[in-house]
Amino acid sequence: MKRSFTYLMASMTTASVALGPVAASAEGELNLYSSRHYDTDERLYSDFTESTGITINRIEGKADELIARMQAEGANSPADILLTVDTSRLERAKSVGVLQSIDSDVLEARIPANLQDADNQWFGFSQRARIIFYDKNDVANPPQDYVSLADPAYKGMVCHRSSSNVYSQTLLAAVIENHGEEAATAWAQGVVDNFARDPEGGDTDQLRGIVSGQCDISIANTYYFARSIRREVSGLPEDARANIGWVFPAQNGEGAHMNLSGGGIALNAPNKENAIRFMEYLVSDQAQQYFSAGNDEYPAVPGVALSPSVAALGLFRPDAVDLSKVAQNVPTAQKIFNQVGWK
Repeated sequence: MKRSFTYLMASMTTASVALGPVAASAEGELNLYSSRHYDTDERLYSDFTESTGITINRIEGKADELIARMQAEGANSPADILLTVDTSRLERAKSVGVLQSIDSDVLEARIPANLQDADNQWFGFSQRARIIFYDKNDVANPPQDYVSLADPAYKGMVCHRSSSNVYSQTLLAAVIENHGEEAATAWAQGVVDNFARDPEGGDTDQLRGIVSGQCDISIANTYYFARSIRREVSGLPEDARANIGWVFPAQNGEGAHMNLSGGGIALNAPNKENAIRFMEYLVSDQAQQYFSAGNDEYPAVPGVALSPSVAALGLFRPDAVDLSKVAQNVPTAQKIFNQVGWK
């Protein structure tokens, strides 16, 4: 039976029991289809190969393209693992039948129930909190939860990404799951009414919008801001970043919304055992710590230490909502976006 529990991110600042080393007697290869585009992931691959002797062959691309490729390849697909960002894409891969259920006591024990598929077709490996950023010079009382972003008090102050962005879609899908479709529709309309500009750009552009004065409030994933703490990011120099405050939303409610990065075993994986080894390696303390140190993410496994740049953002309570259910709300979220004119 799957565990189900919530946890404070505070627990991630303590060391957890280390997973045993991966057996060094393994051999062969695995074929990884990945839409994670981070150079820092190279360390994950090289350490796994060094420990096991298993060679990783990678095909990289956008998630939808990789899923479509796996469908087209069918039984002849060389894919062993699909690794991607956001629960909705993992759920889409499951729904079109390119993943398979697996049995792994390691994955079951290490990953909280709300961060894994009920049928064991995908598992989360790292997270990003989607939080509220604001201009400390202009906003004396920033919104403390997502619902408050629709408050008329913030009219003309909010920057956000477009409705076609997967992070926008899953956030609204989570609002639907936590508050219901009617409340979510009213919320989306209120946010649109509060826009300082038409939706545009990526998460870093929302932060740059605060720096440039185009808006006073925005939403972005934590790792974009944490990255600017660790190394200067264009448009977010240290002096400008000092004027940006942040709020982990809904700490007296559902908790902060989390975006998930995860993966699953391909339906026709030719190297299934090696693929399971790699999935289990990704939940080891070593790999989990590197998700934080290398890419400023939050580990999916509770109790794993955070990098200094991530820890600097502070402690918070994440939303423990079942992310599979959130992903299933994405079509409804898109309908609401269209209804309220969220471009």
